[in-house]
Amino acid sequence: MIRAMIVDDDALVRLGLTDLLDGDPGIQVVAQAVDGLDAVEQAGAHRVDVALVDVRMPRMDGITATARLRALPHPPKVITLTTFDLDEYVYNALAAGADGFLLKDTDPTEILRAVHLVAAGSAMLHPAAARRLIDRYHAGNQPKATAARALLERLTPRELDVLALLAQGETNADIATRLAMRESTVKAHVSRILTALGVTNRVQAALLARDAGLPT
Repeated sequence: MIRAMIVDDDALVRLGLTDLLDGDPGIQVVAQAVDGLDAVEQAGAHRVDVALVDVRMPRMDGITATARLRALPHPPKVITLTTFDLDEYVYNALAAGADGFLLKDTDPTEILRAVHLVAAGSAMLHPAAARRLIDRYHAGNQPKATAARALLERLTPRELDVLALLAQGETNADIATRLAMRESTVKAHVSRILTALGVTNRVQAALLARDAGLPT
């Protein structure tokens, strides 16, 4: 059972998302929070696997909250919620450790799919909007590109293949199929990639891959 938390200052949004997630037999909403400060408190009081976090909220915004949640002893996965006109905020949230983002008008079935994917260790980077966001805010920074390429030199050719697919938003199962590998082997490669790159999740690894100009 995936234990979820909804973080949004809009009571109607919280209610709607709670009804949606609780309707999935594999998800249970164990906490709701009205802002980032409340979210950190709730995550400390409840074991949370996945938090859906709005970007703009009073007292503590979703970006700061994401960093605080990811720094907890038992950090939840984080999916940020936003609209198209908040691209920069979403990028900052991903850089802070979020595992992906959803637009608030995302189809309900995709929201449920996102929660399951992120809980399983994947990231929500595959939608076209996500790629535009990453490309927009990770382009033209030469010092960052140089540093990223140096980090990628730590990886083996096979690990680079895995990273390229990971940066496309592919799941471990998809990567295993594409590269004719066992899924357990892919998981081992991903773990090694994260360690070698000094990042905490797949999203940050994908950001580095794009910084370095790794073909995807």
